[in-house]
Amino acid sequence: MMSDTDKIAAAMDTGRDVDDAQVVDFSDFEAGRIAEALIFASAEPVPESFLADRLPRGTDISALLVRLAENYAGRGVNLVRMADRWAFRTAADLSFVIRKDENEVRKLSRAALEVLAIIAYHQPVTRAEIEDIRGVQTSKGTLDVLMEAGWVRFRGRRRSPGRPVTLGTTTDFLDHFGIEELRDLPGLEELKGAGLLSGRIPPGFHIPMPGADTDLSDEEDPITQLDLEELGLLPPGGASDD
Repeated sequence: MMSDTDKIAAAMDTGRDVDDAQVVDFSDFEAGRIAEALIFASAEPVPESFLADRLPRGTDISALLVRLAENYAGRGVNLVRMADRWAFRTAADLSFVIRKDENEVRKLSRAALEVLAIIAYHQPVTRAEIEDIRGVQTSKGTLDVLMEAGWVRFRGRRRSPGRPVTLGTTTDFLDHFGIEELRDLPGLEELKGAGLLSGRIPPGFHIPMPGADTDLSDEEDPITQLDLEELGLLPPGGASDD
C-alpha cells in the first residue's frame, strides 16, 4: 500500500494534481512534513500560495503553518511569518551565539534611518511627501542604499498631477527586523519607552498606524515597463544587453 508521501510523489512525477492521485487519506502530519521540507529547502521566505500549489487542494495552509510554528516555538529555530511568507529563523534569544558575518551590511546613516521609518509608517508615500515630513531634501543615494538592502521598493504611481512614484517596504524589511506584518511596528508609547523619542515631543505629534495590506491602494496605478524605463531600471525599449 502506498504511503501518503508516495502518492504525492507519484502525482508530481506524472504532472497531475495531487487530487488526481486520489490521496483520500492524506494526513495533516504528512502535509506538515512537506510544508516543512519546502520551507527549509528555500533560501527565501516561502509564500503561502507556493505551498498551496504543492499540497492537496483544500488544505488549510494558514492553519497548518500556525500549528507547525507552534511546534517550533521552543526550539533553537523558529518558523516565523512575514506577511504571507514563512521562513525558518534562529530563535531570537539565541541570536547572540551565532557568529556574525565579517562582511556585515554597513550601518545606515541617520538620513537613511529617517527615510526608512517614514516609508514604513506612511506607505504608500512619495519622495516629495518624505521631504515634506523631514523638512529637507532626500538624496537619490539615500533611497538607493535602502533599495540595495532590499528593504524599500517602488509600489506604483499615485493618481495625482505628475503621477509620482510611491514607495513602500518589502518582505525582506519584515524579515530583517523580525516583524510579521506592518501593524506590528512599535507605536508612540513603545518608542518612548524604548528611549527612541525625546521627552520634548511637540503637541499633537503622532505616529500613524501602518496598514496591513501591501497591495496597491485605490489611489495607485501599477508600475509599467515604460515607468521602469523612465526610472532607469530598464534600458529604453526593454532591450536586453545581448
